[in-house]
Amino acid sequence: MVGYNIKNSKELASYINYTNLNNMITEDEMREFLEKAKEFNFNSVVISPTYVPLAKEVLEDSDIKIGSVVGFPLGFEDSETKKAEAVALVENGADEIDVVINLSHLKDEKYQLIENEIKEIKEAIGDKILKVTIETKALEDYEKANAAKAAEIAGADYVKTATGFVSPNHIFENVNDINIFQKHAPKIKIEIYGGINEYKFANQIITGGADRIGSDNGYEIVSRYKELRENTQVTPKPITLTKKD
Repeated sequence: MVGYNIKNSKELASYINYTNLNNMITEDEMREFLEKAKEFNFNSVVISPTYVPLAKEVLEDSDIKIGSVVGFPLGFEDSETKKAEAVALVENGADEIDVVINLSHLKDEKYQLIENEIKEIKEAIGDKILKVTIETKALEDYEKANAAKAAEIAGADYVKTATGFVSPNHIFENVNDINIFQKHAPKIKIEIYGGINEYKFANQIITGGADRIGSDNGYEIVSRYKELRENTQVTPKPITLTKKD
């Protein structure tokens, strides 16, 4: 697979939603995570609702968007509860909301219920970004297509492949998901999440057509890229451009 030509570490970081959904992280550890995010100016951080106000404070002087989760990780809460969670997150400073769909509704092909829920949440959060999270690893291809179509019809901004608990772990699985979304919901953007822990994989995902990458290892991916691409000094040996007699 031919790689997309990432020009520098700044561009690479702009594709990544740096993620930390550890449910036992301390405030000091979260503050350290947020400071690391500022170092590379990622597209966004994705964190638990607990730490959205802290992120608002720490990231105030940066361009990094604050993302958090609704109905995480199972998605089986009722729609009113999810909507209330989303509104509270926005009020606390979140710019992007990741909502997990009700997979029981998807399995039962109750697409109208899925659409209604997404539409209500999107209307409630206004111009904030809404990402609809599904578990593609647990779904058949036709279910992925229908989930993406429902999200697009309802006005979501992104479809996201996983919560991280059940994730595609092979590039071809991810590219298959991207192809399905692009064919059946061509207007919606795509975020791939789960198992992306090094630059080569991240580059393949971007090449495959993803608009964003979610990764717990965003800092390591960008720092390694920067080390290899920007901080490695190579001094060429002197050469002559004419043939010796």
